[in-house]
Amino acid sequence: MSRSLPPLLSRLRDADGLPDGIPGLSLEEKQTLAQELRDEIIGVVAHNGGHLAPSLGVVELTLALLSVFDARRDPIIWDVGHQSYPWKILTGRADRFETLRRYGGISGFPRREESPCDHFGVGHASTSVSAALGMAVARDLRGGDEHVTAVIGDGALTGGLALEALNQAGGMGRRLIVILNDNGMSISKNVGAISLFLSRNLSRHGVMRLKNRMGDAMRSVPKVGDWLLDTVRRGETSFKSFFTPGMLYEAFGINYIGPVDGHDIAKLERHLEAAKVLDKPVLLHVRTQKGRGYTPAEENPSRFHGISRFDLQTGRSISAPLPSDDYSGPGFTPAFASALCDLAEQDERIVAITAAMPDGTGTSMFQTRFPSRFIDVGICEEHAVTLAAGLAARGMRPVVAIYSTFLQRAYDQIIHDVCLQKLPVTFCLDRAGLVGEDGPTHHGAFDLSWLRAVPGLSVIAPRDELDLRNCLATALSLDAPAALRYPRGRSERLPMEILEKCRQGDRPGFTLLPVGTGELTLRGRELCVMAVGLQVHMAEEAARRIEAESGRRISVFDARWVKPLPEKQILELARAHHSLLLVEENTRAGGFSSAVLELLADNDLLNGKCIRRAALPDDFVPHGSCEHLRDLTGLDQNHLHALMREMLDAQRIPERQRDGSRPA
Repeated sequence: MSRSLPPLLSRLRDADGLPDGIPGLSLEEKQTLAQELRDEIIGVVAHNGGHLAPSLGVVELTLALLSVFDARRDPIIWDVGHQSYPWKILTGRADRFETLRRYGGISGFPRREESPCDHFGVGHASTSVSAALGMAVARDLRGGDEHVTAVIGDGALTGGLALEALNQAGGMGRRLIVILNDNGMSISKNVGAISLFLSRNLSRHGVMRLKNRMGDAMRSVPKVGDWLLDTVRRGETSFKSFFTPGMLYEAFGINYIGPVDGHDIAKLERHLEAAKVLDKPVLLHVRTQKGRGYTPAEENPSRFHGISRFDLQTGRSISAPLPSDDYSGPGFTPAFASALCDLAEQDERIVAITAAMPDGTGTSMFQTRFPSRFIDVGICEEHAVTLAAGLAARGMRPVVAIYSTFLQRAYDQIIHDVCLQKLPVTFCLDRAGLVGEDGPTHHGAFDLSWLRAVPGLSVIAPRDELDLRNCLATALSLDAPAALRYPRGRSERLPMEILEKCRQGDRPGFTLLPVGTGELTLRGRELCVMAVGLQVHMAEEAARRIEAESGRRISVFDARWVKPLPEKQILELARAHHSLLLVEENTRAGGFSSAVLELLADNDLLNGKCIRRAALPDDFVPHGSCEHLRDLTGLDQNHLHALMREMLDAQRIPERQRDGSRPA
């Protein structure tokens, strides 16, 4: 795809006026530029996928910020970064915007490496106020005078980190601007008391009637009526602040301004200028519409929050080609959702918990069928885990469904509140391993490492959708904490008869799996591949290719349990095979392969063995398609095939030498 920039944006770019030329534009030109930005964003995201609705909602706010502040000198911190596409275009990346989220192209989130205007890299919610306060303190210690601004969404404001930062900011009294982008949503519709508080509106008809009656009554007071009414009008802002969101922030010691129409550039600029001159922390409350300017996104902002490629005219998704018609699974997330609902029908103790991701985790299906047993806590992962611990302590069986990368935020709660107390909470980590175009902030690259370090926590990695059903049922049968991790998308291989049943709505039943026991799926002689999760099927396909090419058979062992490890089976296989290949879609440090190596070392089985590992590197994997990233990291079928061939070829030595004797 090669796109030419629209006229005004192209003119600014050619005059090296991004972002420096924006303050000099007339209001009409800025409004024209706003439409050009929307067209550019919609066109690129339709082709590449990305976070469309949140970015469309902040176009005018971005223009106002660049009109009032110096983007290179005055740090502007975007919370999460889902709303950063207009910022990227206007801060020197217009020419590269068509590479958005492609491998080697620009990231979907602010990155310090990309632009001097990206003062802080982000990918998880609720971080902006903390980072901005740190920059404000650094400014004051250095004797600087730059302005520091955090732009945070109302969904991110529910996160404990944001509230902790607001508390500190108010207490310190540093000069700081916090812009609350209030669109009533995070990814899905916002939940919780803060969301309800922000939605209060004193302009409703009932309130306006009361206000008019009070005005008439005041005028009727002899001699002082007009003075009294004037005094009350001058105090109306304070009165409104008491009943509207201002009360919350004033309690933090933060000056409150708003709410302001987030699509009125002139008003936004006036209020930003007013905030600049205050020598104290100030919160500017801006109300915006998520998906503004693109009808399908306005009508369904949750679906267009993060979307794959879609048809520009209709808004309908353009499905990627499926793997194999014979073996394409129904998808891990839908399989989890249906399995959870099936199990909940059998067990009324099951409660589903998610953190602002009912659609992404599949728990929206559970919400529809069992609304009284569903809890969306908002962007509050730590709270979600301890809430689940409380439920489990009173006899329930909570299932906490959160993306792998987001559950990292609740590690302390997993250790102390759940596992230390041996409470039966089941963690379901969607998007484990590589997730693709969202990049390093969203890859679930570390969960096997930090989960297996926790005493008493079982860790299971199903290889396909059917296996996931059985793993979930097994985890819920344990009177102890357990974690399932599974990837985004579909498995590579699922028996056709099972798939056909799924398509017809006849879902398979459940089989409880023996704890700490894996499964030998292919039997060979010289080389044994030990794998977990989706990589099991890739290893099987590579092994079958080698057998078809050379007749040499390879063992493939699905360990399934990363903790407790299938120790007896692994030791037997290690003794029976000269070479071992350990495969996982997790960082090399501390994960499944590390656990196997530790076991072999403890049993003196490392000497004389040829052992290789295929895992994610000790580095942050960039953004790109999952297929490309697996090729890049050596975790696709072709690389596994080549590695197996290499290991087998290394074994072509005289038989007497192979058993330890010296060659003649």
